[in-house]
Amino acid sequence: MSAAHPGARAPRTSPGHLAVIDMQRVFADPASPWATPRYADAAAGVRALLPAFPGRATFTRFLAPQRPAGAWRAYYDQWPFARRPPDDELWALTDDFAGLAEHVMDATTFGKWTPELAARTGPDGRLVLAGVSTDCCVLSTALAAADAGAEVLVVADACAGVDDDSHVRALQIMELYRPLVRVTTVDDLLAGAGS
Repeated sequence: MSAAHPGARAPRTSPGHLAVIDMQRVFADPASPWATPRYADAAAGVRALLPAFPGRATFTRFLAPQRPAGAWRAYYDQWPFARRPPDDELWALTDDFAGLAEHVMDATTFGKWTPELAARTGPDGRLVLAGVSTDCCVLSTALAAADAGAEVLVVADACAGVDDDSHVRALQIMELYRPLVRVTTVDDLLAGAGS
């Protein structure tokens, strides 16, 4: 992103805190009703980012609530396959991340901007987002974090949507929130151009 953009900020010495959203089997398995077609592409982007965030990465997992309430009841009526306990293998991080995830945070909501993630990001912190899906849990997390005052960077090529069009549309929506939310790439972030 151009440093001449009116929303640009001065470079930081720390890249911030990385939240890796929902890199789970339920989204990776092509046979899953919630399969993310470009999961492998997002995973490659996440793997490229991780070395830049030693001790500063949180992996999240989406879980079904034990007893859905409110509108979530209709949601799980639509997706009954997902009514499984937290220890079901469906919810596990994929094998390529299970051994790398030093900190894992579970949530029964699309948005992962919880008090726990806020504390790990720190006051006036920078939150870098990667994972799946761009048009659901990444988007929900980005907007809530931005509302709370976090500087949010969404790494486009370390995310994947339910399909390519939804991925692009979600990125375009998040770009509308500049300078609160900015979209960048793995290469630009690692080179400092996301600052």
